[in-house]
Amino acid sequence: MKKLFLALVILIVLSYSTKAQTKPAGKADTAKTKPTQKSTIRIDTLKNVKFPVNIAANKFDRIDSADLNLTPAIPIEKYGYVDTADLKMTSCDFEKDANAMVLFDRAEIALSVPEIVMERQRRVKIFNDNGKSEANIRIDFDNKYGEENIMSLEAETITLSNGKIEYTKLDPKLIYGENTDNDKSAVIFSMPNVKAGSIIEYRYMYGKDIRGTFPPWPFQCNLPTRYSQLNAFINPMLTFSVYYRRNKPFVRDTISMAGFGHVWALSDIPSIKDEPYMRSQADNLQSLSFIVSAVSYNGQTTDIRKTWPDAGKELFSDKYFYKPFDQSLRDEDDIVKQAKTRNTDDSKIAFLFKQVKTSMKWNDDKTWLSADGIKSAWKKKSGNWGEINMILCRLLKLAGIKAYPMMVSTRDNGKLLPEFVNVHQVNKLVVYIPVDTAKYYVLDASDKYNVYNEVPFELLNSYGLFLDKEKSQCALVFIKKQAPVKQVVFIQAEINPSGAMNGTAEINNFSYNKSNILELHEKLDEKKFKEFLTNNDNNIKITSLKLENAETDSLPLLQTIDFSLDLPGTDDKYIYFSPNLFTSLHDNPFVSKNRESEIDFGYTSSYSINGRYKIPAGYKIESLPKSMNLLAADRSISFKRMIGEDDGNILVNYVISYKKSVYPLSVYADLYAYFKKMNEILNEQIVLKKSG
Repeated sequence: MKKLFLALVILIVLSYSTKAQTKPAGKADTAKTKPTQKSTIRIDTLKNVKFPVNIAANKFDRIDSADLNLTPAIPIEKYGYVDTADLKMTSCDFEKDANAMVLFDRAEIALSVPEIVMERQRRVKIFNDNGKSEANIRIDFDNKYGEENIMSLEAETITLSNGKIEYTKLDPKLIYGENTDNDKSAVIFSMPNVKAGSIIEYRYMYGKDIRGTFPPWPFQCNLPTRYSQLNAFINPMLTFSVYYRRNKPFVRDTISMAGFGHVWALSDIPSIKDEPYMRSQADNLQSLSFIVSAVSYNGQTTDIRKTWPDAGKELFSDKYFYKPFDQSLRDEDDIVKQAKTRNTDDSKIAFLFKQVKTSMKWNDDKTWLSADGIKSAWKKKSGNWGEINMILCRLLKLAGIKAYPMMVSTRDNGKLLPEFVNVHQVNKLVVYIPVDTAKYYVLDASDKYNVYNEVPFELLNSYGLFLDKEKSQCALVFIKKQAPVKQVVFIQAEINPSGAMNGTAEINNFSYNKSNILELHEKLDEKKFKEFLTNNDNNIKITSLKLENAETDSLPLLQTIDFSLDLPGTDDKYIYFSPNLFTSLHDNPFVSKNRESEIDFGYTSSYSINGRYKIPAGYKIESLPKSMNLLAADRSISFKRMIGEDDGNILVNYVISYKKSVYPLSVYADLYAYFKKMNEILNEQIVLKKSG
């Protein structure tokens, strides 16, 4: 009863406080031009778009009220009011090569009954024809629980033509709804009359079921952003836990409206870009999220923060989550009987994993709940993420394996943050098998390139929440690759006096290296796969290629390659060549001195290159790189080179070892310098000179 009472107090007080705010009188703005006609679109009336809550048109009250209180120091303008200086702007002053930029992006967000409501306005400047694609707008939202919707929208294109400002309204017929899968929907439209120099702006109202959490606010996007601001209306009775990611100070971080609100803002935010060994954009996007953590009433404060076990117990009690597990599968008794004939748990796990992975096809639905149940999915031999792994979990349990569902977040969805308890961070269900205190399996049978004894790469260096319903227990587990991932290259070759090399290469690919090669081998045609192996070096010709152990998870993939190589730079006196052949180590991934994201290699690794090169008759060694050992500043990366001559052969052994998988941004300068030096050493050439 106490929790119910507190919930009612929250609803009543917040409803009253948002309705009681008065709208101040407007102030004159003679420096800007206002269009004479407004046109607001009711999204919930459009064809193929259905939203549960209707809000009357032309009711952007909170965001309009905030407009009237703006100071000159804040680069936000009222909807439809445009400064001609922005229309004449030709480039972004802090990201010169940008084709477009966000002039400002701001939102007002508040609790109301029965929804959390956000009003957002976004204005974008198009600099050139390459930036015109930014006029194709897509507003994504979550419909997993039917709790989010877009309720009202208006948009316009603003252009300076012969010194006169022209406004072109968005036609409601050009707005469409799209259901991307069972979890996601989108509102899609293209802005009209967009030209180089145009400004596009739109604003919309967003509603979210009050049982959910506040939507996160992204300060950063794919474009440079001059100014981004979030106003949250928060009753003093409520305490919020705020999690934010940023790499520069807020320009505004203030309490406003007599304690009823908080404002956060950033300015001059660069566009987010993919960087080598960046875990994902989701992990590096400058953003802010918050949830209610406490309620104060009648002199008492009640902590309502959830723990991850609390979140797990809510899933225990959700019949829609666990009901599919209770459905029997056709022929499951026969499959389980076959599994039980295996002598070890490992062999049982491997057998059942292969059975489900090969029998079931992922239907491209990224959902972890099952609408129709696993019985239907098994019959169709097709299912979503959750259904395929629910089937695997059921069969493992029937075979006597202690297997549990685990809730995880994939790389593109971002890390699961242990300090920020919110089940909405989760986007996938997999299977967790604890073996002992040091060993566990994480299985995902929805990806045909996964193997039973390797954690799926997309889950590494994040947490998973495993659920044991029978014992009413759940806990976070940090998911990582325990042992180093190896790759070993052996080259046996002979160099002839004409400057050609002929030989054989054997490449042993272990773990993720194996699965990556097998996936590429299947997706690429023969020509492109060979180009990948040679690093697009046209001087190398692969005359024979054989792959072994592709179907045996416990063995490395062995690639045997017969090749010929025309050595560039060779003349009638000298022969030059580099032992760095059939590796992915030719190019330095860290060529930029500046970086915005931490470095995530995914796993620790070991790379070995071994070569034996026969010196041609009539030639001798002119220049041989020295044996050496190069260590990173923190000694976590080592590069060892041993090289010498033996009975007319040059013997080469390179070993590169990575003892850490993740590096903070603060050490990037050291990594940049180390990789620059290592790359130079790796590509040093051996020089042979003609005798006499």
